[in-house]
Amino acid sequence: MPDLISPGEVWLVGAGPGDPDLLTRKADALIRAASVVFYDALIGAGILDLVPRSTRLVPVGKRSGRHATRQDEINTLLVEAALSGERVVRLKGGDPSIFGRSTEEMDALASAGIRARICPGVTAASAAAASAGISLTLRGKARQVRFVTTQAQAGAKAAIDWPALADPAATLALYMGRDAAPEIRRRLIEHGLPGDTPVLVASDISLPTERLAHTRLDLLPLAVDATAGSGPALILVGEAVRARGVAVHAEALANG
Repeated sequence: MPDLISPGEVWLVGAGPGDPDLLTRKADALIRAASVVFYDALIGAGILDLVPRSTRLVPVGKRSGRHATRQDEINTLLVEAALSGERVVRLKGGDPSIFGRSTEEMDALASAGIRARICPGVTAASAAAASAGISLTLRGKARQVRFVTTQAQAGAKAAIDWPALADPAATLALYMGRDAAPEIRRRLIEHGLPGDTPVLVASDISLPTERLAHTRLDLLPLAVDATAGSGPALILVGEAVRARGVAVHAEALANG
């Protein structure tokens, strides 16, 4: 579909959590229509296999503590590709508008007079809840969902309003929370959440290697270590995690 993307145009495309079957039909069509695809480190091989062999693939992966390509360099690559007449897809894990730094890239492209659009994707919190058979909201108990990242820009400390997050009537979706698990536990309990608040820890969401652990807030670091290893972890906290009679197997985790 070469006409889906005009030469000199850029699409920021959400690749979802990893399973190619969770791509939107539009995302799939855009990937196949691009002449160049700039992709993040966490894009799975199954999704990259959808890219035609004639399409140029450019890795621009960034991971916590190991930024292979700086954001300003990515912005420059996108601008240069568009100005040279390429049909550009910027492929991002999950949804580009949820902790995907899409605003920075859109602003850089707009400053260069380049048309850029966004194709949304399935975000990790939704996919993890689906895999676990739970809902992110629960009538009467979880009337809101709060998306939080524990990471900040290099050299800065994340400014997190812990008292506001310690809300028993909300579900917290904490992205990239592996390294921050001890602080998440300490801060949320310190500000009023009970230690037995239900928690779901998820890694490799939607992939064959997916791992899910139902636990409780006071055992969160242990669950993260057992589930995520050295990879990224998504952490869901709140009463909705206890929905549908899900048992909390905290003792099993504690006993190894």
